[in-house]
Amino acid sequence: MSLASFITQLGAEIEDASEETFLLFSQDIPSQNLGIIDSQAPVLDLTIGSRDLVIKQSPAVLNSARGGGTTGAVVWKVTPRFAEWLVCPGNILSKHGIVSAKSSVLELGAGIAGIVPLTLAPLVQQYIATDQVYALKLLKENIDQNIATTQTGKSRKPSKKASLTPASNLQVLSLDWETDDVDSFLKSNDAAGGVDLVIACDCIYNYALIKPFVQTCMDVCQSRTSERATVCIIAQQLRQPDVFEEWLDEFNKFFTTWRLSDDALTASLRENSGFVVHVGILRDALARAV
Repeated sequence: MSLASFITQLGAEIEDASEETFLLFSQDIPSQNLGIIDSQAPVLDLTIGSRDLVIKQSPAVLNSARGGGTTGAVVWKVTPRFAEWLVCPGNILSKHGIVSAKSSVLELGAGIAGIVPLTLAPLVQQYIATDQVYALKLLKENIDQNIATTQTGKSRKPSKKASLTPASNLQVLSLDWETDDVDSFLKSNDAAGGVDLVIACDCIYNYALIKPFVQTCMDVCQSRTSERATVCIIAQQLRQPDVFEEWLDEFNKFFTTWRLSDDALTASLRENSGFVVHVGILRDALARAV
């Protein structure tokens, strides 16, 4: 399948951030509070597809006064929903070859859970999960523990002896949107030619990070040397309409953007769920690719 066939399935592009914001926030959005699954639990038991996961959290870090943010220290509700969607039969990304055994994926703001890397990495050639340094130790532990459990079939109790080395195609790396040079980051991590897919799950929640986030998405997509453009998939909970609109307005300056329709999503991400998934392709890259 080609990128062009994928794009034809996306429908009309979003041209007006204000209109899209109005349409989304006019939905009957159920109360999700902040969207944390359980802010007090040190361990969560989750099932994604047919796979059971044990995810360690850090409520202490979440409630600390750490500068630079603490939101990645716990699991947010959109993440397991998004992971379930990734592996559902007939997923639009797999159907059109965006996700395949030859694909390379970069995740921004992965947090501590490792749910999306654990779900998607087995399906692709290269997966790079990134976040700020504070999240990486627990992210590596969660990935390693759940990979080890799958391989051995032993008790799902967290192991003190678990190695911090992830699977061979899965890297866990620091990437700070505000301070790091993306081009240098990619070159030093075997991704100098860019990646096929950028994933961001619940990364849009305050004004200060909007421009650094969009700039990072741009930098990754502009590094692509293949004729096939990088696809950005951005999943998020609908919280603050002003923050959402400012993000979309900034994103739309550089990306052609679509919202995935209900027929491309699983029930837990569809209209009136309180969650939404957008697709973006850098405008210049799209013009060259189709």
